[in-house]
Amino acid sequence: MDSNTLIAYLAGIIIIFLIGRIFIIPLKIILKLIINSLLGGILILLINVIGATWGFHLGLNIITAIFVGLLGIPGSIVLILLKLLIT
Repeated sequence: MDSNTLIAYLAGIIIIFLIGRIFIIPLKIILKLIINSLLGGILILLINVIGATWGFHLGLNIITAIFVGLLGIPGSIVLILLKLLIT
């Protein structure tokens, strides 16, 4: 194998590595958002199950799930307070 072929292989490996690094970071962020949204939806379901005793209900949709997924427990508290203020 001559040096030109070796340099071409190394350049190809470096380019593939760089492209992989460029695409993996947004995928990690998207995966984290999806997991947090699912956990937010589960938290809203728990709030609805517990709140059913007192007639309290939060709507479960993609907006509220992402909101609770991004902010966590403070997000669910904000949604509860908004619900109490609106009704």
